[in-house]
Amino acid sequence: MTTIKAPSLVDALIPIVSLVIMLGMSVYFFGDNSSYGPNQIVLMICAAIVILIGIKNGHRWKSIEKSIVKGISMAMVAILILMLVGGLIGTWILAGIVPTMIYYGLNLLSPDYFYVASCLICAVIAISIGSSWTVAGTIGISLIAMASALGLSVEATAGAIISGAYFGDKMSPLSDTTNLAPAVSGTDLFSHIQHMMWTTMPSLVIACIFFLVLGLSNETSAELSDLETTLTFLKSQFHISLWLMLPLLAVLYMAMRKVPAIATIFIGALLGGVFAMIFQGDAIIAKAEVGAEPATAILLSVWTALFDGYSSTSGNETIDSLLSRGGMSSMLNTIWLIITALSFGAVLEQTGLLQRIVDGILSMVNSTGSMIAATIGTCIGTNILAADQYMAIVLPGRMYKLEFEKRGLDPVNLSRTLEDSATITSPLIPWNTCGAYMATTLGVATFAYLPYAIFNLVNPIISLIYGYTGFKLIPLDEGKTAEVAS
Repeated sequence: MTTIKAPSLVDALIPIVSLVIMLGMSVYFFGDNSSYGPNQIVLMICAAIVILIGIKNGHRWKSIEKSIVKGISMAMVAILILMLVGGLIGTWILAGIVPTMIYYGLNLLSPDYFYVASCLICAVIAISIGSSWTVAGTIGISLIAMASALGLSVEATAGAIISGAYFGDKMSPLSDTTNLAPAVSGTDLFSHIQHMMWTTMPSLVIACIFFLVLGLSNETSAELSDLETTLTFLKSQFHISLWLMLPLLAVLYMAMRKVPAIATIFIGALLGGVFAMIFQGDAIIAKAEVGAEPATAILLSVWTALFDGYSSTSGNETIDSLLSRGGMSSMLNTIWLIITALSFGAVLEQTGLLQRIVDGILSMVNSTGSMIAATIGTCIGTNILAADQYMAIVLPGRMYKLEFEKRGLDPVNLSRTLEDSATITSPLIPWNTCGAYMATTLGVATFAYLPYAIFNLVNPIISLIYGYTGFKLIPLDEGKTAEVAS
C-alpha cells in the first residue's frame, strides 16, 4: 500500500504561482477574450500540475479522478440553472417581457438617480426572494438594457445590480448562503443576520453614496431624440403591455415561496414561451419566411429562443444590441469555465495542497485581528482556487471554527466573517461560478464591473477593520444570549 506524504509548502505554492503567471499571460495575450477559452486551458494545465504533485506524494489516480467528478457534481445545480436562465432570457425577450420592462423603466427612471435606484431595487427584491442570481437574471438584464438606451455605463450599472443583489441575498433568511454560514459556524440564523447588520449596512450606505454621486456627475451620451427613437422602435417591434409583467411576478413569487430554483426558472422560461405565443404572435408571423404556417412559425420561434436566444433584426443598432441575446447555447462557454475551475479546486483539496496553504496561514495568526484577516484571506483565496462560494464558506468555516472558540469569540463572528468575504467576493472572480454567471447573464465582463461593485469591495474591508479594532466582536459567553450589543 502506497504511503501518502504530506505536501510541503513548496508543493502548495507551485500551482498557485503557476495559476497567477498563466492567467496574467492569458489576459495579456487575449485581453477581454481570455474567458472564452484561454482561461479554461490555464485551469486545466494547473489542475494537471496539481495531479502530478499529488501522484508524487502517493495519491492514486483513481482517487484524484473521483475527486474531480465529485467537485464538478457540486456545481450541477448551478450549471442547470445557468442553462435555464439562458432559455428564460431568450423567451422573455421574444415574449416582450424584457422590452416591456425596458420601455416602462426608460419612462420612469431618471438618469441622475439610475445607478442608486438600480442598487436599491435589486437589494429589496433580493431580500424578498433570497437569490442574487434570480435578481440578475430577471430585473438585472432589463436594467442593463435601460442603461445602454440611456447612454449610461453598463459596467457601473452591473456593479450597482451586483451590489444590491448581494446585499439582499446576504441579509435574506431565504438565502442558501445565509443559512449555510451559521450552520457551518455553529450559530443560529437570526443571530447571524442581526450581527451582519453592523458590516452590511455601512457598506450599502457607502455604495449608495457612490452611485448617487456617480449618477449626478455623469453626463449621459443619449439625446432625448435617441431615447424617443428607442421607445418608438420597442413599440413597433413588440406588443408592450403591463400584462407581460405576470411571468416576472410569478418567478418572484415562486422564489419567495422557496420553490427550487431549477423549477422556478424553468417555469419562468416556459411562461415566456406561452406569453410570446399570446402577445407577440403577429410580430413573429410577420418575420417568418414567406409561406410558413403561422402556428409552425410561432412554435419554432419559441423553440429557437429557448436554445439559441433571440436575434433582433430591427435595423436599429441600439435595439439590436440590447435584445440579441439569450438561449441555453449562450451559457456553454461559462459552463466550460466552471467545469475546469472546479476540477482545479477539487484536486487542490484532494491532494491536501489547499489545507497546507491554510496551515501556513494559521501559523502566522497571533491576534484576533490577524485571525479575522486570515479567515477573510482564506475565503477569498478559496473563491479564487476552488471557484465555488459554497466551498469558500464550508472549508474555512470548518477550519477556523475551533480557532475562534479558542480565542473566546462567539460563532456569530465567524459566520459574519465568512459571509463578508466568501459570499461577497464570489462574483468578483471571473472563473468562480458566481462571477461567470453574472458576467454571462448581464453581458459585462467581470473585471469591467469589478471597480463598480462597491458593496462587494467595501464589505470585506469593513469586516477587517472591525477585526483589528475589536468593534462589534462578541465574546463567546455573551453570544449565548444571541443579542448584539448596541
